[in-house]
This record gives sequence, structure tokens and C-alpha cells, in this order.
Amino acid sequence: MSSLSFGLATFGGGSEFFKAWGSTGVKEAKRLLGLCLDAGINVFDTADIYSDGLSEEVFGQAMRGKRNDLLISTKANFRFGKGPNDIGSSRYHLIEACEGSLKRLGTDRIDIYHMHGFDALTPVEEALYTLDTLVRSGKVRYIACSNFSGWHLMKSLSVSERHGWARYVSHQVYYSLVGRDYEAELMPLALDQKVGAMVWSPLGWGRLTGKIRRGQPLPKQSRLHLTAEMGPPVAQDYLYQVVDAIDEVAKETGKTVPQIALNWLLRKPTVSTIVIGARNEEQLKQNIAAEGWRLTPEQVAKLDEASAPPIPYPYWHQRQFVDRNPLPPPVAQ
Repeated sequence: MSSLSFGLATFGGGSEFFKAWGSTGVKEAKRLLGLCLDAGINVFDTADIYSDGLSEEVFGQAMRGKRNDLLISTKANFRFGKGPNDIGSSRYHLIEACEGSLKRLGTDRIDIYHMHGFDALTPVEEALYTLDTLVRSGKVRYIACSNFSGWHLMKSLSVSERHGWARYVSHQVYYSLVGRDYEAELMPLALDQKVGAMVWSPLGWGRLTGKIRRGQPLPKQSRLHLTAEMGPPVAQDYLYQVVDAIDEVAKETGKTVPQIALNWLLRKPTVSTIVIGARNEEQLKQNIAAEGWRLTPEQVAKLDEASAPPIPYPYWHQRQFVDRNPLPPPVAQ
């Protein structure tokens, strides 16, 4: 699995929400796919709800003839249809969702199948038994979750262990220099249970593209215009403080703001792969260039300090007793 993955939310542009991300068609998708494979990126991440299935369809057409060269990650759980059973992690919906994704992608298997969110109305046992059945059938290779809280993930792992079913091997999470909540509970859990992190929105929902600075208006086309609906909140003063620190490191390294933000994540414990996106070839090339070099320990420390969030209870209390509750180990530079 490559340390960078390519996110396909920009493919299709089938709704106003996803048009703010991008509207990549099949022709451009083929070029982007080729650039990724040439750079060693072999993981491609989509979801059934991205542009109402159009993202999967576009990618399915673009990857024809290359299926064995790549790994497909897709997701289910959120509403896909108007019926009462077109949502959630029930046996009915997951089987329907998986078959639909396979058809749109034009393939016979999904390499990494994520639960896009936690369904508190369906028994965990029902969801995991269904996922285990899909694994045993060969339609799914590995299962993963996304946007789970700590107890959601730990309960699921416990149920899988108790019954000998497939377990979540990956957790797709929001993690960035302006969104470090993952570190408080989910990162220690992932270290303990050996669950790799697939990081989504590593540029803080478009805030760390280099276009957001003090006194500058938002770009005309940006997902930030939709933040009130779905995006993670970030205080403005905090954002500018972090961007100022990134700018300092960018001057020292000659790298761009997004490249600094992505490289910082590559140094962090549990991070298996970072899902990058791109509207066009130039953006993709710029993001790929976040790999192959290292920030110095001093630069990492500067970014850590500028982006340090308030620590919620009980973690601030536990960190007073590191001899019994150690933090995640430092990452070798």
C-alpha cells in the first residue's frame, strides 16, 4: 500500500456539493490515474455517495486494463437512495451497496471496503457478520471503518475477535495540521490494536492549500464555502497561526504549503496512507512531490507547537503520569 493514495471525490461532479471539489471526467481521469501509477501510488479511494455513484463509474471506466495494478477503496453506509433501507449497516443495505459498487466499478472485488460511518441502529454483530460473509465470498478483500469514535472501533474489534470474523484493519480518519483530534484517543487505540490510519482531508478541508491567509478572501471555488454544512470547524486565529508556521518552514525548505502539511503527516505514528486529491494534473504533481524528502526534527517541532490543540479530559490528566500512560512514541526523523 503506497504512502499516498489518490482520492476520487473530484471525479464526476454529479451534485453542487461535489462540483465544489471537482468534475473530472473519464478522459482526464485516465491521465491522472497514469500519473499516480507512474509515481508509485497504487491506492484509489472513492465511495458510493460521491456524486451519487458517478465517481465510481468514472473511475471504473478509467481503470480498464489496469485493475491488477491497483487497489480500490470504496465505502458504504450513508444514504444512497430514497427507500427506508437505502442507508446504514444492515445486512440488506450492505449487500445491496456492495453489489452496486462492484457494478459501477466494473470489477469483481473491492480491496478495502469501508463503513463510511457508524450505524448505532444496527447491531454491530449484524454488520460485521455481513462484512465477513462478503470477505469469505471474495467480493471484499479487507474491511475498514471511517469516522468511528474510540468505543465504536474497540467494540467492533472485540466482536470480530469473539466470533473469528474479519476485523477492521484500517480506519479512515480526518487528521491534519489544523485538525489533530485524532491524536487524543484514536491514535493510541490504533497503536495498541494495530489499525492503520488512512487520512482524509489532510489539507484541513482546503485550508492548507496556500491560498488561505490573513486578509485574503476565500477562493471562488472551494469546499470551504460548504463548511457550515459538513466541514470541520477551525478557529480563524488558530488557522493563521498554523499557516504562519508552515510559511516559515516553506521558506527554509523551498517546498509549498500543501507539501509541508502532507510531509508532516507522513512522519506521524499509525499513518499508513494519506488520501490526496487533485482537480488537475498540476495539483496532482504538486501533491505527489510531498514525498521523498523529510522535515527536520526542528521543523516538525515548530509545526507541532504552532498547531498544538487543547487536550480534552481525561487525556490532559493522564499525560501527567507518562510513566504509566505513555504518549505515542516519537517518530524517528
